[in-house]
Amino acid sequence: MIESPLFPYAFALLIAAPFLIYTRQFVYTYIKLKKQQINLLTVKGQSEQRIHAYERITLFLERLKPANLVTKFDSSLAAHEYLFLVEKTINEEFDYNASQQLYLTKNSWSKVVNCKNSVLHLLHKTYENLSNESTLQDFKTVFLMNYMNEDDYISSCIEDLRKENLIIN
Repeated sequence: MIESPLFPYAFALLIAAPFLIYTRQFVYTYIKLKKQQINLLTVKGQSEQRIHAYERITLFLERLKPANLVTKFDSSLAAHEYLFLVEKTINEEFDYNASQQLYLTKNSWSKVVNCKNSVLHLLHKTYENLSNESTLQDFKTVFLMNYMNEDDYISSCIEDLRKENLIIN
């Protein structure tokens, strides 16, 4: 039998090859599982942000309800002062929550904007239709009655958000 000088190297390669193949397979499998884990964490994080957005917008809409607006501010204010403060509060809170539109569907966000604009419009319409002798209590009463005579678009929007959130998550 002729012994070649390459025989030890061939023998070492023959023994090392299965270990190299198994190590390669282990590394690729490990990398694949880590990628899946990162993807799951990313989806979970986005889901949590979306839920948080729906919570914040729902809270905004609840605060937008006329029954909650009439309890704001001092009752000694004049109607025009109250109107100014409520409008300012609504716009500030809307601006604060504007970034949440990234997590809502376009349709839902437009409903939220419509709710805000409808309440502001109703506030101004109520103020314009009151006489100059009307008190703030009169304004609030008429405002509530005007809202009750219309469709409850705020509750409808909240219900749509609830349904959409269930579908998405």
